[in-house]
Amino acid sequence: MSKIPLSELLAESANVLQQVMAGQSLTSLLPMVDERHRGGVQALSFFALRHWGRGLALSEQLLSKKAPNPLFKSLLVLSLVLLSAEDFLALEHDETEGEDTASADIPSYDAFTLVNEAVKATTHHKKTAAFRGLLNACLRRYQRESNELLEQVWQQEEVRYSFPQWWIDALRNAYPQQYKALLKAANRPATLCLRVNRRRGSMAEFQQALSEAGINAVQLDEDALALPQAVPVPQIPGFAEGRFSVQDLAAQQAIKMLPLQNGQRVLDACAAPGGKTSHMLEHYDLDMTILDVDERRLQRVYENLDRLGLSKAHHEEHDGYQIRSLAADAADIATWYDGQPFDAIMADVPCTAAGIVRRHPDIKWLRRPEDVSKTSALQREIVQALWTTLKPGGHLLYITCSIFPEEGELQAAYLAEHLPGATRLPALGQMLALPDDSGMIKHDGFFYALFQKH
Repeated sequence: MSKIPLSELLAESANVLQQVMAGQSLTSLLPMVDERHRGGVQALSFFALRHWGRGLALSEQLLSKKAPNPLFKSLLVLSLVLLSAEDFLALEHDETEGEDTASADIPSYDAFTLVNEAVKATTHHKKTAAFRGLLNACLRRYQRESNELLEQVWQQEEVRYSFPQWWIDALRNAYPQQYKALLKAANRPATLCLRVNRRRGSMAEFQQALSEAGINAVQLDEDALALPQAVPVPQIPGFAEGRFSVQDLAAQQAIKMLPLQNGQRVLDACAAPGGKTSHMLEHYDLDMTILDVDERRLQRVYENLDRLGLSKAHHEEHDGYQIRSLAADAADIATWYDGQPFDAIMADVPCTAAGIVRRHPDIKWLRRPEDVSKTSALQREIVQALWTTLKPGGHLLYITCSIFPEEGELQAAYLAEHLPGATRLPALGQMLALPDDSGMIKHDGFFYALFQKH
């Protein structure tokens, strides 16, 4: 297969990044990229979004006036992120007195090739073609004045941490001793984490299959494995046979906190794509209701359940094993609740997703300060509605993949006070994505609070 020119990948990536900056998610955009380009565009986009603050600040230093259009701006910022990567790493290492700095994901392009290919990339779209000379001038000037330019932009926190200032301020306020480490960790690529399907084999059997395939894995707990070196998921032994799922270690903790027993009537609210649904069904025979507002996302849940051997068709002999799905707004119980209360509810509610930026680096540029209060209000509305469908004596597990206290501890305290008859029980609380003593970040940022109804 012929090698794809870097100029094509840069042009395609700039187009994707422009749309992210206009408010679209990278998850929705990547499937629309030509399959031949998709892997390269994904790698470039992820790296660029992790370090966008630096490229943006440099572009503002290099342009004497506003960029001629958003597509040119994205191509320039992307090119500067790549061109300055090694220089910035060296500066960061010096300024932080030799602290460990992540470099594993830096794309390897020599400066001469990168500049030439970036200039060529302008010819791939009419909105950038007329500004070929401007892009070339900016990149050449960066090469001549890189030390001075980086020293200037380094003074900005948005450059040092590559997060919006409001986000930096929010974490500094919430975690004054840890915010720097949290921000740095969030710019490191996430390790691929797998969950072994115990209905399809043991952890030891799966580890043996990985070993035979030459795949190194680190066991994190009874169900979870991390792959230090990324492997395309379909190439991992047993994927088609449903021997494992991709799920972060933090998300896998949900089943340990929600008290479950075979035969219970359980609601997984806001369930898609079904990771926690399938984890529960791997451990227990349940009368499971799957609720999500999006019918298409519910279809993904069923596809995952079928691959894992967890659909009802795989368990016809078990009367207590039932699965039903409902496409509805969880907060609008009049449209979906049949009046039969649940023994347990898993409420993985919508949130800012501030704890999973390592896996979705576009999140930090898509979110706005007001989103935190908006999602917090929505979470309260959903949980208060779900609470009315819970049996006395039943349990509700509140979950977010956020590290903002408004969606975590502050929210849990509010719910404990305002849910009628609620007792807050021990749970993991706030999980922060920080490196352990070995330097490994084992999980994403999540929050858990468990309530029992009396």
